[in-house]
Amino acid sequence: MGIPFLTSWWVPRRVSPRLSRWVPRRVSPRISTILMIPLCLIWFSGCAGPESEPETADAGGDQALVIADEVMEAMGGRDNWDATRYIRFSFFGFRTHYWDKHDGRYRLSWTDRESGQSHVILMNLNTGEGQAFIDGAEVTDAEARSQALERARGAWINDTYWLLMPYKLQDPGVDLAYDGEEIVDGTVYDKLHLSFSEVGNTPGDEYWAYISRETRLMDKWVYLLQLRDGQDERSRGEWKWNDWRRHGDILLSAERERMDGQKRSHEDLAVLEFVDDRVFTSPDPVSPDMVREQTGQPDPGASESSGASESTGVPGATTQPADTQPAEGSE
Repeated sequence: MGIPFLTSWWVPRRVSPRLSRWVPRRVSPRISTILMIPLCLIWFSGCAGPESEPETADAGGDQALVIADEVMEAMGGRDNWDATRYIRFSFFGFRTHYWDKHDGRYRLSWTDRESGQSHVILMNLNTGEGQAFIDGAEVTDAEARSQALERARGAWINDTYWLLMPYKLQDPGVDLAYDGEEIVDGTVYDKLHLSFSEVGNTPGDEYWAYISRETRLMDKWVYLLQLRDGQDERSRGEWKWNDWRRHGDILLSAERERMDGQKRSHEDLAVLEFVDDRVFTSPDPVSPDMVREQTGQPDPGASESSGASESTGVPGATTQPADTQPAEGSE
């Protein structure tokens, strides 16, 4: 399931401590893994050996599933998530996604900051078929088109996980376990440990979701990646998920905050109730009349800093963490 990237990695960097906008810079493969979501995670019980009691493991698994259900309910509920069809967002402000969650139609666009070229990918995530355009001209070379579609799919996997991970706690292939409680700045969290079974090519990666005991929303995630080529130690990431807001009938968190205080946000985030077919069939720019946002009912139980979020739903295309970054530069 690995996505072959033949170009250098790109990640956003901060322009100024006073500015919240980010622009890309070229970095080493080691540093880029901080923003890359791994293709899979295999969980090994840290302290549990062959003498562990099955009842204990089962109880931890059952508790994790109960908490995952509560998280889904806090974010708006399974029914509302399943009914959500169109999602639009710009991944940290430099590549824009339109996704038809029901039919798998997908549009990805970005502008290469070095060449100034505009890139548009139109594809169906279910079938893998699609088109690639550079400055409005279609890429006709079969190999180049195939590589562009693979990279676009990889960007979808990576970017939607950064947006929708709490909705994916019970996706097929996820090994979910309860990892105890932790108190951070007076807030009690239940920790869920995530890994993936027989998926992808990085089986040593691990994730922890910090679920607020009060709101049942994920306030933070921590990940520990297996060693990549050229690394001497595993990369670790810790990010807060801030600014939970209602979009349509679900809640989404747009802002990510690193533990050193640096922040970045998904832009143009919206749940849409209408998207013109041209968005998924034409490389021309998307005009305001081609989309319409969905408005949901206010949630009296949601706090200003918390809300409900989303997940994914492409058959056979579980959006697990992925080693992906923009192809051919970034927006």
